[in-house]
Amino acid sequence: MAEGPLFAGPTIRRLRKREGLTQAAMAARLSISPSYLNLIERNQRPLSARVVVQVVERFDFDPRSLREDETIGGIDGLARRLSDERFSDLGIDRDEVGEFLAAAPQAAAAFARLFDNAGDARDQADEPLQASRREIERWRNHFADLDSAAESLSDELRLSRADLGGALTERLQNKHQLSIRILPQDVMMNAVRRLDLHARQLQLSEMLDPQARNFQVAMQLAQLEQREAIENLAAGAQFTDDAARQLFERHLTGYFAAALIMPYSRFLRACEATGYDLQVLMRRFGVSLEQLAHRLTTLQRVGQRGLPFFMGRIDRAGQFSKRFAGASGATLLEGNASCPLWVPHSAFERAGQWCRQVVHLPEAGAAPADWLTIARTVEGSFSDGVARFAIILGLESRLAGNLAPSRDLSLRPEDAQAIGPGCATCHIQNCRQRSLPPRGTQLHFDRVSHGDTPFRFG
Repeated sequence: MAEGPLFAGPTIRRLRKREGLTQAAMAARLSISPSYLNLIERNQRPLSARVVVQVVERFDFDPRSLREDETIGGIDGLARRLSDERFSDLGIDRDEVGEFLAAAPQAAAAFARLFDNAGDARDQADEPLQASRREIERWRNHFADLDSAAESLSDELRLSRADLGGALTERLQNKHQLSIRILPQDVMMNAVRRLDLHARQLQLSEMLDPQARNFQVAMQLAQLEQREAIENLAAGAQFTDDAARQLFERHLTGYFAAALIMPYSRFLRACEATGYDLQVLMRRFGVSLEQLAHRLTTLQRVGQRGLPFFMGRIDRAGQFSKRFAGASGATLLEGNASCPLWVPHSAFERAGQWCRQVVHLPEAGAAPADWLTIARTVEGSFSDGVARFAIILGLESRLAGNLAPSRDLSLRPEDAQAIGPGCATCHIQNCRQRSLPPRGTQLHFDRVSHGDTPFRFG
C-alpha cells in the first residue's frame, strides 16, 4: 500500500513566515499560483512531488520536517495518548485527532511531549524502558535500513529453513573467524550467549532450543556487522539516559536478527499466501512464536505493507514485559494492568494451546475498539526453574476476515467480549470479575438489596 497524500500546510506556512515572504512571493519562488499555495497552507490540497522538490531546493529545507506528525507516531500515536482515562469524558474521536494533527502539528507534538513527560511515580521508576519504547513507537517498529541490510545478507547467504543454522555458523566462521561452542548449563550459569574473543568462540548454552540458538547467532552477527548503523539510530534518538539508549540498541540488534531469519519480502509473501497462519509461518521460517510475533509488528515497508499487528508478552500477574504496538494504533497494551477477562489470562490454563478471542473496548475513544486477539503460552527453562509467559497478538477485527487465525470466529462487534484496561481504570458496569472500583468514581450502596457484582459506582 502506498503512502497517503502529504498534507503539510502548517509546516509550509511556518517556513514562509520564517523567510519573511508573502503568499504571492513564496508562490512565485515555487512556481505555483498564490491561490494554490493558500489551499496548501490550509491543508485543503496535498503537496505534490514537484512542490516538495521546489521547497527543498529553493529554501534548503529538510524534507523530513514535512512529516512532523511521525515524530509522535502519527494519528495512532496521538489517539493512544488521548484515549487515556484522564480524557475519557471528552469523547474525542479519531476524526478530531486527525484534524488536530493536521491543523496544528507542533501543538500536537507539544501535547505529546507534555503527556510523555508527565507520568506518575510508577512511570518514572521504569523511565529508561518507557523512553526506549517511545522511540520504537516513533518509528512504528519499522527500521527500513536495518531491514534492507538484513534482506541483502539473507540473499547473500541464501538462507532457508533447511540450512539456517549452518549458513549462520559459516558466516561467523568465514567473516569473523569465530567458531560456535555449546557449553553445559553449569558452565554458562545465567548466560545464554557469551563472546570469548581470546578463544575466538561464540559460546551458547545447551539449554537453547534450535530456534533460540539460531536467533542468538543472528544477534551476534548483528552486533558485529551492524554496530555502526545501530549506534547511529540510537544516537539520533538523543536519549538523556544511557540505560534507555542501551535498551534501544538491544531492541535494534534483535530487530536485525529477526529480519535476517525472516527476510522482509519473502516473509510478507508467506504471510499473504498462508493467510497469516501462525503455525505454518513458525515452521516455514524455523522460529518461535515470540520471534514470529515480534516480526509481525514490523511490516511497514513503504509500498509493501503487511497487516498492522500488535504484540505483547504477559506474566501470570497480568504484567506486560513486552509491548509493541507497531502501526496498529492499539491501546490494549497501555497501563500497568490488563483485564482478567482477556484471553492471555485463560491461556495460562491451557498451556501450549492456541486461544482466540474477539474483544470490544467500550472506552477506546479515538483508538480502534474491536480486535481479534490470539494468545499462547511460551516457556523458558533456566537453572533455577521454568519461566512461563503468554504471548498475545492482535489485529483490528475489520482487517481479520478471511485470515487463518480468525477461521470459524464471529468478528461482529455484538459477539465480542467487552474488556477494559484493568479494573482501576475501567468503567464497564456489572462486571462480575471486577476486583477494584475505577479510580475517581463515587461508590453507591444499597441497604435493602445486595447486587451480584462487588461494586456499584457512577
